[in-house]
Amino acid sequence: MKNHLARLLRAKQLDSFLPIVAVLAAFLLGAGMLLLMGANPIIAYRAMFIGAFGNQNALAETIVKAVPLLLIGLGICISFRAKVMNIGAEGQMIVGGLISVAFGLAVDGPGWLGLLLGLLIGFLGGAVWGAIPGILKAYFNVNEILSTVMMNAIAVQLMNYLLGGPLMDPQQAQSLGKLPETARLPEAYHLMRLLPPTRLHAGVWVALVLALVVYVLLFHTTLGYRIRAVGFNPSASRYGGIRVQQQVVIALFLSGAFAGLAGAIQIYGLNYRMITDGSPTGFTGGAGFNGIVTALFGGLHPLGAIPASFFFGALLVGANAMQRVTQVPSSFVTVLNGMVVVFVVSAAIWKDLRERQRRMAAVTQDPKPSIEASPTPSTG
Repeated sequence: MKNHLARLLRAKQLDSFLPIVAVLAAFLLGAGMLLLMGANPIIAYRAMFIGAFGNQNALAETIVKAVPLLLIGLGICISFRAKVMNIGAEGQMIVGGLISVAFGLAVDGPGWLGLLLGLLIGFLGGAVWGAIPGILKAYFNVNEILSTVMMNAIAVQLMNYLLGGPLMDPQQAQSLGKLPETARLPEAYHLMRLLPPTRLHAGVWVALVLALVVYVLLFHTTLGYRIRAVGFNPSASRYGGIRVQQQVVIALFLSGAFAGLAGAIQIYGLNYRMITDGSPTGFTGGAGFNGIVTALFGGLHPLGAIPASFFFGALLVGANAMQRVTQVPSSFVTVLNGMVVVFVVSAAIWKDLRERQRRMAAVTQDPKPSIEASPTPSTG
């Protein structure tokens, strides 16, 4: 028995290091590609590190990039725990940004009240956009991967229509009017006088607090238990009295809500208007998809998503600095990010397979079910 527990503990420790090993493997493969292009990998990665952490402004940009990744990652933690694949965070972020900035321009209320209502409107907008594929999944058995991807396309076309017509700023094409200064998230140096002026805004505190809220929600509330139980075994959950369809809708509702809030914070804390080049990444910067990898890298745990979002924020900021220093093609930056994604997701899948094998081995050794066992969904 002791030997079995020791092997189980070693396996758990190995699984915890899998994301780090995956990232190192991606960087090693990237170094080989840099050598083939005639660039020095040491110089390139040094430029990446300095670009992300070299000074206070670089560190601030890294944190700014991490904020939407963390918020979207929190939503992904909720939906993936219910085994519902939300691939629509890009569209949900766009919708949250659209209606929050439209509200901010239309309602000229008190500063803090207008700010809070604007963020709430963005939260609810993303929630509704996420709930639509949730309803289709729960009640009509529509594959949520297809429906969320299609909702992304609809959101992009809606954005382009509004920015090119009804909500277009006459002074600048393809953008909405600028929010008044009274309805903006305060910059970080206004809250902490020790910091120099940067683009860092108070949205980082909002994201960190919400990470704690989601942790409590998932692991210390009845709702979180039901969401995890549905993801662990829908049939057993239904037999135990849990309304599985309702939990699926709630999971995508909350997942979309955090993506919508990410869009609203981008507006109220960073851009103060919505600007796009006609593509989703023109506004989101790819945060909708990178947020999925952030959540997987953090083990689908809300607290694990905090360092994961910081890492990927640094990767995105540092990759741009590496491109400027080494003059490697811009496509290499995309390839490097893609390799990190592939290796991290592959590690998560392998971790899930190992977890299933351990469970099967445990059932074989001890076929008696434990009455007190609580569902703990895999994180792959």
